[in-house]
Amino acid sequence: MKKKLKIIGLILLLLVSLGLIFNRQIKDQAIKWMTGNRTEQVTKKSIKNAAAIEGEFDFSKVKSIDATQVAKAAIDPGPVGALGKIAIPSVSLYLPILKGLSDTAMSLGAGTMKADQKMGTGNYALAGHYMTNKGILFSPVAQTELGQKIYLTDLDHVYTYQITSKAVIKPEAVAIIDDRAGEKIVTLITCADGGANRWAVQGKLKSVKPATKKTLKVFAH
Repeated sequence: MKKKLKIIGLILLLLVSLGLIFNRQIKDQAIKWMTGNRTEQVTKKSIKNAAAIEGEFDFSKVKSIDATQVAKAAIDPGPVGALGKIAIPSVSLYLPILKGLSDTAMSLGAGTMKADQKMGTGNYALAGHYMTNKGILFSPVAQTELGQKIYLTDLDHVYTYQITSKAVIKPEAVAIIDDRAGEKIVTLITCADGGANRWAVQGKLKSVKPATKKTLKVFAH
């Protein structure tokens, strides 16, 4: 029975992959649906369970998102640690925050770039894919402007950051995600110039409030 289910899963994966390869619109809609669905699934229980999941933090293994990757995330995502949510309402970015930089995590939302980082402390760094469709995954990061707000939540608190810098950097400029003494910031990284460079957006922590029905409204869209 297990063998049959595995074969069926592989066939479904192949069919979905072919559909995504030949129809970019289908792929974009699949990603949009998955990210929205995954965001709704972020709960205190899922955040607690994420502690037991080992994330992938090897930057060199991150590759451009393709149809097979999307299909696998849709059919068999496996264990993905949901750590919270990110919202940038000014550019209509609403995504789940997932543990690490695995293919699945990067197909479903924003991935954490360092192990054991915590919201509201140090330099909380997230990475996401830039897509041709400007409204999917981390593409809206490129449209942000100084002064706009970035919201994070672990469902215990809502952390509000204000964007203070935005720049195109080289892929090897990884020091930008290092912690800085006495600073509480967020760093968002996505591709720029067709993948040759990276957008780096940073914001300073402005407030920390309890997660209530009112404060969590900013993550609804």
